[in-house]
Amino acid sequence: MRKKSANITDKLPAAAAIVLIIALWQFLCSAGIIPHYMLPSPLEVITAVGKDFPNLMMHTAVTLQEAFLGLLAGILLAFAAATLMDRFSVIQRALYPILIITQTIPTIAIAPILVLWMGFGKAPKITLVVITTFFPIAVGLLDGFKSADPDSLRLMRSMGATDMQIFYHVKFPSALPYFFSGLKVSASYAVVGAVIAEWLGGFEGLGVYMTRARKAYSFDRMFAVILVIIVISLLLILLVNILRDLSMPHLRADTGKQK
Repeated sequence: MRKKSANITDKLPAAAAIVLIIALWQFLCSAGIIPHYMLPSPLEVITAVGKDFPNLMMHTAVTLQEAFLGLLAGILLAFAAATLMDRFSVIQRALYPILIITQTIPTIAIAPILVLWMGFGKAPKITLVVITTFFPIAVGLLDGFKSADPDSLRLMRSMGATDMQIFYHVKFPSALPYFFSGLKVSASYAVVGAVIAEWLGGFEGLGVYMTRARKAYSFDRMFAVILVIIVISLLLILLVNILRDLSMPHLRADTGKQK
């Protein structure tokens, strides 16, 4: 009971701040201080979600599919790259600067090129999601591999353990907290990356829905998309936290003891 009360108490300031912002937003719109054409009220946004809910969910399903496939591919590529960079220092010196360079290029500039090369299907969207999600996971895993306890590594080597056994029993468990930290960032990036790619070219998805709403000057529907993206991102982060707790129950127990 004490743990539950502490968790609720910790979340109260954030919840109160969100409620205060929404209430102020509604007041400014209802009082006419902010024109309707510039910013729809929260009630108008919720109404827009309800009115076009089936169509909105159809586009959401497309975006989620692209985000999931791109995130899955990004995880696999990041794991392979981080493992190779940890194993071979030459590969790390060659790849790491390239990874950093890829993050300096704005996604809004990459998306039109990918659409030009791959067409208006799902391929450019998934590719952009891979590009945006790959870096945080790869860097997190690499830092996790490097953080492995040196004494444990020396002990394993003195006992005649192979590189694969050392990786499985020492390095991989050490990298899990770093992996889930990077995954939380990448999970939110995945949805945003898919929407940006759809925004610049496509037939379905939240980005396409937002573009059509913008051309129709339907700003309440545009904000409805933003609301859906926020909800999806929060749910994805919650899912990552659940997977982290299931994968590392000992970490959750240690956190509970510290509290």
